[in-house]
Amino acid sequence: MDQNFQTSFIPKRPIVEEKVSSSRSVSLFTIVAIFIFFSALIGSGGLFFYKQILAKTKTTMENDLNLAKNRFEPATISRLKTTDRRLIAATEVLSKHVAISPIFQALESITMKTVRYTKFAYTLNGDKVDVKMGGQAIGYRSVALQADLFSKNKNFIDPVFSNLTLDNKGNIVFDLDFSVDRTFVDYKQMIETINNNLTADASLTGAEVTN
Repeated sequence: MDQNFQTSFIPKRPIVEEKVSSSRSVSLFTIVAIFIFFSALIGSGGLFFYKQILAKTKTTMENDLNLAKNRFEPATISRLKTTDRRLIAATEVLSKHVAISPIFQALESITMKTVRYTKFAYTLNGDKVDVKMGGQAIGYRSVALQADLFSKNKNFIDPVFSNLTLDNKGNIVFDLDFSVDRTFVDYKQMIETINNNLTADASLTGAEVTN
């Protein structure tokens, strides 16, 4: 018995090529790229406008500064600068200036009537002032008493009477060396002390008037 086999290689269903849809992934990548692009564009634009604002602000401030400078006369500014330099120089000189008057006042307070001074010289020696003097006294006893008064005064450092000799009138001629602290003859400190004393006197006077 003949059997007829019908063999066909033609599929009964049309063969459809299966493709993996990538539309979703492509779309997501595109969105991210667009977002980054616009973010960068917005950032660049913001930075540009910020620079423009800064430049405008700087220009405005420079104009205001120039306007403020122009309000003052150049001659006035020059005089003020000159005055400022003079004040600085005066302050520097004042800080280094030495006032000898405190030494004279201290000498006046302790010098005996039988003693007089004939020479006075001083030199600056670091934080001290070295003083060299010459004088005359009536008798050796006057010199001894005067030396004792010097030794008791706290402002005079290491007073030494030397070269005692008799002059043609019978007086004792002597040399005197001593030192004082630099702060004792500081001119600035002396002015401050005088001002403080004047202020205190004025306060006492006012209090007395009030009472």
